[in-house]
Amino acid sequence: MLKKLLIANRGEIAVRVIRTAKAIGYRTVAVYSYADARALHVELADEAVCIGPAQVSASYLNADAILDAAKRTGADCVHPGYGFLSENAAFAEACKAQGLTFVGPPSGAIELMGSKRRSKIAMQEAGVPVVPGYEGNNASDDELVAAAGDIGYPLMIKASAGGGGRGMRLVEAEADLLSNIQRARSEAKQAFGDDELILEKAVIEPRHVEIQVFADRHGNAVYLGERDCSVQRRHQKVVEEAPSPFVTPELRGAMGEAAVQAAKACGYEGAGTVEFLVDKDRNFYFLEMNTRLQVEHPVTELITGQDLVAWQLMVAEGRPLPLAQEQIELNGHAIEVRLYAEDPANGFTPQTGPLLAFEPALTEGLRFDSGVRRGDTITPHYDPMLAKVIAWGPTRDDARRRLVRALEDTTVFGVTTNRHFLSRIIANDTFGAGEATTAFLQQAFSDDPSLKPATPGIRDLAIAACLLDHDSNGQSPWSNAPATMTPILLEHDGQPFQLLVSRSDSGLNVTLGEDQHSLTIDSLNNGQACFIDNGIRQTCQYHRQGDSLYFQLDGQAWQVRDITHQAAAGAQGAGTGKVQASMDGAIVDILVKPDQQVQQGDTLLILEAMKMEHPVKADRDGTITDVLVSKGAQVKRSQLLAEIADSTSAKQEVEA
Repeated sequence: MLKKLLIANRGEIAVRVIRTAKAIGYRTVAVYSYADARALHVELADEAVCIGPAQVSASYLNADAILDAAKRTGADCVHPGYGFLSENAAFAEACKAQGLTFVGPPSGAIELMGSKRRSKIAMQEAGVPVVPGYEGNNASDDELVAAAGDIGYPLMIKASAGGGGRGMRLVEAEADLLSNIQRARSEAKQAFGDDELILEKAVIEPRHVEIQVFADRHGNAVYLGERDCSVQRRHQKVVEEAPSPFVTPELRGAMGEAAVQAAKACGYEGAGTVEFLVDKDRNFYFLEMNTRLQVEHPVTELITGQDLVAWQLMVAEGRPLPLAQEQIELNGHAIEVRLYAEDPANGFTPQTGPLLAFEPALTEGLRFDSGVRRGDTITPHYDPMLAKVIAWGPTRDDARRRLVRALEDTTVFGVTTNRHFLSRIIANDTFGAGEATTAFLQQAFSDDPSLKPATPGIRDLAIAACLLDHDSNGQSPWSNAPATMTPILLEHDGQPFQLLVSRSDSGLNVTLGEDQHSLTIDSLNNGQACFIDNGIRQTCQYHRQGDSLYFQLDGQAWQVRDITHQAAAGAQGAGTGKVQASMDGAIVDILVKPDQQVQQGDTLLILEAMKMEHPVKADRDGTITDVLVSKGAQVKRSQLLAEIADSTSAKQEVEA
């Protein structure tokens, strides 16, 4: 009998595993980096061990430190979660060598399925349909270029190791091939320590559908329905749902049987996910097998009524699967979105900083899986996911409606999030009709307002003025004299708004140019404002932090600053030639040098942060006068990286 479980992970998945483990009687051990000393998963575990600095290579990827923590605490089993060491065959083998039960498949299955090249060959041999392509062993750039000519365009370049969209590129034409191979190699090396690549014929606008499989050591294997993960950005999943609105019962059965066949072919045990691409004619092709629990496993749990972590622990103990295939039933519909600290209106730039407020909107049919809470700080060291928000309903529309409301009502202040972007996707007509493919975000959704910077309107500014007008006790310090017109200056995203505010018996009157709006604050209580607008009583969430005000209304979040009494600041913005880091990270490549001519939009450097590469681009035409960082340097957000002089100015200086 297993008794004490060490969770070799952090954040949301560590919290998720700890809760199930404790519920079925396990003692739990958390591991944490210096940056996570006060994290929620550390607080919830029975014991916790610090395993090193914030950098993942020195902590959550430090297998020796994790194994030492297991030995010191007397843990007898290890759950790897997802990411980090979860698909590391050497770690699974090391656990076994130390007498620890690894809550996952055998190392041989991990190693085989961890290679897109080898797993694809194995699936061909097992009779599972695969996408045509090239899987040469450690193929050189020249070999890949030659193979691409045989495959034809468009095609996909893929890192053989890892996943999550890293090391993956869509190539439309031969002229773009070599540069994309080189960039894919760099990204794969950074993410997985392995730059092996394969090529595949691109399946245009497919569905991305995956099958949840489970196997035990007694020869039993089942599938628990499918998940549709077609809504993706840069090959990373944004929305997942079960069942798929595109999959018929006949297709579900065929894909499920193929997935079970794939699991048996590699001697699988535990939870696994077999991913397929499905074309418009419902032909399906093996994509990869993830030998771990998936991020999106909650949607399967909600439609099957099963706890997949509990299943994992049963299998790890040597017990048979709790259900046979004919006993697995699907009930209702579930949809999950990943709530991230990122700015969709600014190229999805990851955000860092304190969570000043974080209140999930939990109602009937809602599940909120998170590893953070109010007061935590979002750092640049790890994935910026704040939570998974999952809604269940008896029908797909019921789940959609619940999820949209939950996103609109969830309060997050302190960092910009993709909350509004997510709610817009779920409410979108194309998504609602079940017609979203992997091209959805790039095509049908590309012009959505959530992807562009938003400017507050007169009503939003009036609400801000009302909230700033009242102190924490709900009292206004302003005079009630009807003739008084008070100017206030608010700033949003660097843009100033000069308002004129006056009081009347009916409330506050706010003027911006020729626009006017009147509001009355009825009450302020625990971060919620009740106000009356045009005779309608409404509420919004807000938070005051110094001269900054955060508030959200109708699913849209705003941050404004009261700069009425501040000296005017120098203008800073696009076109200054001072190229700054958009986030904390590491410089992995420098593409320019001093005296080089560049044009606005040219990529100057590559910044790696939160496991992704981000191009740093020129904000003006001109000449590089200085590059202030070196390759490999760690940089801070807003740090000056390079300077560009206007070509005309530079020429005049030389002539002078």
